[in-house]
Amino acid sequence: MPENATEVTAAGIARLAGVGRAAVSNWRRRHADFPQPVGGTAASPSFALADVEQWLRDQGKLAEVPLRERVWQEVAGHPAGAAQALVHTGCALLLVRDRPTAWRELTAASDERMADALPHAVDHVLTARLGPDSPSGTPGPGRATPPGASRTPRTADSTAPGSTTTPESTTFDATTPGSTTPGSTTYDATASGSTTPGSTAPGSTAPGPAAVHPASPPVAPGVHRARAVRTPTAQALLPSVPLLRAAAQLAAGIGAGQTFEFLLGRHLDANPRQFTLTPPHLAELMADLAEPPKGAGRPAPDRPLRSVLDPAAGTGALLRAVTGPAALYAQEADAGLAALTALRLALGADGAPGSPLSPGADGAPGSPPSLGADGTHSSPPSLAVRTGDTLRADAFARLATDTVLCHPPFNDRNWGHDELAYDPRWEYGFPARVESELAWVQHALARLRDGGTAVLLMPPAAASRRSGRRIRADLLRRGALRAVIALPAGAAPPYGIPLHLWVLRRPTPGVRPGPDLLLADTAGLAASAGEAGGKAAGGGRDRLDWPVVRAAVLDAWRDRADLPGVSRVVPVVELLDDDVDLAPARYLPRPTPGGDARGLGEVRERLAETLRLTTRLTPPPATPAVPAHRPRTTVGELARGGALSLHTGNAAPGGQGPVLTEHDVLTGADPAGTPFTGPAGTSLTDPAGTPLPLPDPAGTPPTGPEAPGAAPDDPVVLEPGDVVVPVLGGGTVVRVVGEREAGAALGRNLQLLRPDPAALDPWFLAGFLRGTANNRQASSYASTAARLDARRLHLPRMPLDEQRRYGERFRELAAFEEALRTAERLGGVLVQGMYDGLTDGTVTPA
Repeated sequence: MPENATEVTAAGIARLAGVGRAAVSNWRRRHADFPQPVGGTAASPSFALADVEQWLRDQGKLAEVPLRERVWQEVAGHPAGAAQALVHTGCALLLVRDRPTAWRELTAASDERMADALPHAVDHVLTARLGPDSPSGTPGPGRATPPGASRTPRTADSTAPGSTTTPESTTFDATTPGSTTPGSTTYDATASGSTTPGSTAPGSTAPGPAAVHPASPPVAPGVHRARAVRTPTAQALLPSVPLLRAAAQLAAGIGAGQTFEFLLGRHLDANPRQFTLTPPHLAELMADLAEPPKGAGRPAPDRPLRSVLDPAAGTGALLRAVTGPAALYAQEADAGLAALTALRLALGADGAPGSPLSPGADGAPGSPPSLGADGTHSSPPSLAVRTGDTLRADAFARLATDTVLCHPPFNDRNWGHDELAYDPRWEYGFPARVESELAWVQHALARLRDGGTAVLLMPPAAASRRSGRRIRADLLRRGALRAVIALPAGAAPPYGIPLHLWVLRRPTPGVRPGPDLLLADTAGLAASAGEAGGKAAGGGRDRLDWPVVRAAVLDAWRDRADLPGVSRVVPVVELLDDDVDLAPARYLPRPTPGGDARGLGEVRERLAETLRLTTRLTPPPATPAVPAHRPRTTVGELARGGALSLHTGNAAPGGQGPVLTEHDVLTGADPAGTPFTGPAGTSLTDPAGTPLPLPDPAGTPPTGPEAPGAAPDDPVVLEPGDVVVPVLGGGTVVRVVGEREAGAALGRNLQLLRPDPAALDPWFLAGFLRGTANNRQASSYASTAARLDARRLHLPRMPLDEQRRYGERFRELAAFEEALRTAERLGGVLVQGMYDGLTDGTVTPA
């Protein structure tokens, strides 16, 4: 095998071939010519990608490797590791997007010459997007120049993010790496303590009391002022050149930003325990809660951009959710993750032509920022990302921002309790060692301008622990804490805990503090929405109707009104007891199931109607018969013959459009959300802008691994007549897709059988797949949970007319089962509602 050849794991092979990991394990056991491992471990071996591709082609299991799959395998098999490969790729994608002419000149050279020329070109775009790579002693964005110091020389295009200085054009020549256009270097000739116009940090105001908070501590030692992404060397880039060429080819089809999003998403999925992610829908909600009121924006050209800080940036999800022009600041303790976040945010910025950070027609930086038709700034967001422990070594210690968004680490005992005892940020009290979250709360308030808003994701214990009651009390007395909002379990990791959102506002001197606190609890709302949609009550990300939760939270925050069971505005004086317990559930008891006596009467009527329907649908007495011995076939044989096609679900809840989950199939619930399908000729996209697949005019969906040219990650969109079977559990549950489920994506741990209507009746197929003996013989019991292999399920051979006769009976049984399920749910609501009504006095025992 050639040195530094790309390697692939069994999971990667499964993606290439569009099969499950079990199929790859079977190939290794059954085929002596399967490629041997070249690395990895005994539990997780890796194989040479080229050898695997050749074997798959020889076996007829692979026609062509999708380009994005090939790019990902090169990232995963990079000799320096996937994280470093992603940094190199992100730098190259910035160059591809911002300076396409320079990139084309570079790619015309050999790999060695291209690697020699890349560092200078990459440093050019990194400086334009992320600022100059300041040494440790040089003030970076967000800091004032210390008195008596002078700025160091910088290139013309290394203007600080957000400045209006127009950089001069620089031409890159692959044959003369490192050369620049004469006159491309300028100097900031500053007097002692002065700054050059336009060099103000992004989003900050001119130096003075309004920009620097009086309580800010002096510059802390150990702060990393250099930008998060260092310019890679030619030696480090040389092994990455083939990857960079392939990534640029992929970017030509789907865009540079989407290419990086895809690769970063794969990297995060491959290492789920290393990262704590903020789901996109929650990030959008937090950004909306912090959005300034209408008319309070900054449209005037003499006002700076709105500034937003995330002091625990992670993967940058919260800053990506910020809408409108804004100066973005981020700090992350992990240096590798900070670099990826910086590139993600830079590639996610709108490089609109005419902005200082976007390329002109020749690939050079464009003109200064302009104002849009509505008077708002049309330039892309300014960006400053720094590395370091925020609590111990704050990189933005003298910054006063408009907004702080933060998903801090939970239950961190090593947050700096001993070192930071006299830190001036603790205006509301010194947090106990176990109250790291309250330390982050006070840090967020210290980095806000007067009247600025902070939104933090918090564990529920932070609202109730006795060790934090003094700080909570002071936050209430001074009007800093404005709302505590309880989310349903499943909104964010850890998914089993109902997390809270704290909305804070820095008090303005001379303004009377707010006399009340908004408490909202959406757990009961999510449960009732699930019941209305046919879902079982309870939390869980697979069962969370996020649009309902989002609308309730935003309405409660903007209206600050009392909504029974959802929100309540509580006077601060009622909260200042011995415990200062701010858990919303304590002040917002869940509404009685069914509502008042009138609501319980409606539930009773619905139950009676459902019971009557159940009686009508009760099957007639069974007629004994001698077991028939019919010729049989398997689902696998039918798939090979073209009578049906098999698909595996891979969609996860939380994105655009509904997802039919395993829980929905087991409980008979409907998928919630907006369908993927749309009017003819329309193009639907996910939150990142990726086009979602739509059925073609002939009705054949371009989804699933079997579709020609389909990418393995594309969602499988449900169609009427599809038959869905759970993979795990060992049960006998099968679901036929109807009109109400059509357009949803197939979730994980589900298999879909799409029969040809001319050969198979879907209800006939579903009915025979539910047979207990049939499921047992097609399941494996090698672990604690049985796993069903749909290809091994048996079916009798019958003419289509005979199939439809059986199918009609199976359809009637399914309707009877649904009526029983509805009666059970309504009966539970009625019983609990009567208990609650009798105990609280709203119902009399007449």
